[in-house]
Amino acid sequence: MKTILLIARRELAANFRSMSGYVIAAVVLLIDGLLFQSSVMSNEEKRLSAQVLANFFYISSGTTMVASIFISMRLLAEERQTGTLVLLMSSPVRDREIVIGKWIAALAFLAILTLATFYIPALVFVHGKVSLGHVAGGYLGLLLLGSATLAIGTLGSALARTQVLAAIISGCMVVGLIVCWLLARVTERPLNDVFTALALHGRHFQPFQSGVVHLRDVAYYALVSYVALFAATRVLEARRWK
Repeated sequence: MKTILLIARRELAANFRSMSGYVIAAVVLLIDGLLFQSSVMSNEEKRLSAQVLANFFYISSGTTMVASIFISMRLLAEERQTGTLVLLMSSPVRDREIVIGKWIAALAFLAILTLATFYIPALVFVHGKVSLGHVAGGYLGLLLLGSATLAIGTLGSALARTQVLAAIISGCMVVGLIVCWLLARVTERPLNDVFTALALHGRHFQPFQSGVVHLRDVAYYALVSYVALFAATRVLEARRWK
């Protein structure tokens, strides 16, 4: 555990030292603000505060997934691109400690970035009534969605030789899981049930938008994170013996 925390602290500090971390944070906050302004605040139609919050969390779910792909693309691909991965793997550190440590650092950075958008629910609170449970449930959903996307991005980063290729691979895997929701609408049972259960967004994130937390949705995102991190560890182990 100590080794994992050391790797996580090193990786988190690297995010704040690099310009890419600040660029990702600035772009995400800007897009969240612009989309919220254009879709909610500028709309003359009166809406309940709960509807405004649900719309905000829906918008943020998209930017969270995109940000997660760009945050995670450098985790292992950059180490391999610069040649430091060989040095890291030759040290007395287990592969799973490398993967988990880097994923925790990315999740911590994403959590800081996500919580920086709290000013938007605060604006809704000024103009209406906001349930703290709704806000807490929405942010929990964003963090769970982000953790699963980061784990998929970590797998993509382990498979790729460059950061750009890592982003492409991760993006394709994430889009594939999102498209499952669309496939569920054009297929019949039992296939539509399978696609619905596999969909990364659709069914599993919608309850969080309304501030509702279901154990099945929490378990789904935890399982996706575990499977992706397990696969990333196996990829590193396979490269070690090449």
